[in-house]
Amino acid sequence: MSTETGIRQVAAFHGRRQGQGLQAHEVELGDALRSHYGHHGLVELYGRFADGDGLIDALMRRTIVAAGAKRCGQGLQVGAGAVFRHIDTFEIGGDVFIGAQAILQGRHDGHCHIGRGTWIGPQAFLDARDLFIGDCVGWGPGAKVLGSEHTGIPLDVPIIETDLAIETVTIGDWADIGTNAVILPGVTVGRGAIVGAGAVVNRDVAPFSVVAGVPARFLRWRSETDNGERHA
Repeated sequence: MSTETGIRQVAAFHGRRQGQGLQAHEVELGDALRSHYGHHGLVELYGRFADGDGLIDALMRRTIVAAGAKRCGQGLQVGAGAVFRHIDTFEIGGDVFIGAQAILQGRHDGHCHIGRGTWIGPQAFLDARDLFIGDCVGWGPGAKVLGSEHTGIPLDVPIIETDLAIETVTIGDWADIGTNAVILPGVTVGRGAIVGAGAVVNRDVAPFSVVAGVPARFLRWRSETDNGERHA
């Protein structure tokens, strides 16, 4: 569909695609891999198929990730070059897409939840040590979330040697995080909110609001008739 402004409007693909359940052979393969290789073996095995673009590479990536995760729904897609750390701390919903060269950095004692229908773009970086991403979230290419920072105390040692402070980051259902945006530790992005491209978000974002800028500032409500009641 074309508009008077020259904008070409087409139907969404990922958000409307029908769920694609795992085939019986994929379920059996995942069970066999988990039983035979164990966690550390699965990590090594993933590396053999991480970068290929072929059918078998894609099949093995999603099967290995599903086998290694704490929980994983059906219909997972994993792009070439995607990197996972501590996949055993991840809970992944159904019909999740993870783009090429995305990096998902968990922690051995952490927890990451990625809700169903969420789309994570290529070259995204998720500091997933304590991260909750809701259902049907759009995560733009190159967008980042940081869940921790060094305390910087004491002052007589390099900052990189000081303790890490890990803070929960929460991205509500239906939110959309723009390309190259950065979400900082402790932030909650509300349901249905839009974070503009390149924004640096250092404070909570109200549901169904639009924010942008460095640092991110409130621009408007998504609906002209919305005066903030959705935030209640």
